[in-house]
Amino acid sequence: MSIPVGAQLYTLRRQMQTPQEIEETLARVAEIGYTTIQCSGFAFDAPWLRALCDRLGLKIRLTHVRGPGNRILDDIQGVIEEHKILGCPNVGVGGMGAQYRCAGGAKQFLKDYEPSMKALRDAGQKFQYHNHAWEFERFDGERFFDILVNESDPALLGFTLDTYWAQHGGMDVADLVRGMKGRIDVCHYKDYTVVDGQPRFAAIGDGNMNWPSLLAAFEEAGCKYAFIEQDDCYGKDPFDELARSWRFLAG
Repeated sequence: MSIPVGAQLYTLRRQMQTPQEIEETLARVAEIGYTTIQCSGFAFDAPWLRALCDRLGLKIRLTHVRGPGNRILDDIQGVIEEHKILGCPNVGVGGMGAQYRCAGGAKQFLKDYEPSMKALRDAGQKFQYHNHAWEFERFDGERFFDILVNESDPALLGFTLDTYWAQHGGMDVADLVRGMKGRIDVCHYKDYTVVDGQPRFAAIGDGNMNWPSLLAAFEEAGCKYAFIEQDDCYGKDPFDELARSWRFLAG
């Protein structure tokens, strides 16, 4: 694992509804062997969480910013200060509002978010965009995702490339990653399988993704951090699933 591999805590969101549950969950994550995490899907007090992570030897390297409202646009200084407390250099969003999902939407998104992206850059942080499948839809003959990549400033916008959703969007994921050298600061390692004819999330190594090719592609692209995520464990213990993924990648 030449790229540091962490746990995307969205996988454990149902186990993190109270401070006690957060503490117990993060202790179990550390016991598996993880040393980096992404915060997403649960509420927290930043100073308290930073102190807990320091005690457990966990580094926060990405968030998907919590509400209320759109804090990236409406409270960017508050977001910056929160991330300074967390010691987290990457400020992410899990996707964009429905108003942007149309022809011209990618350019409007970049225009609307540019002041916040510049504020993050000036504070030594960076804005990271996480894809789902819909960004690979074509509007007026051009893929939405390609517009985001090609018409944005690499110093302002990085990408959290999600392997499952890129696969679901019909992409050759390794080829996509290699073509984005220098743009993918973070990635989500997420496997893709099929059960009863329907696509499903899976622990890394239990699905159909070509991991040797993908891991090499992310390394070639200069990815800095990877996070294992499993949106749905379908009744299986999510801690066991995160441990299975960890063991697969650790060899």
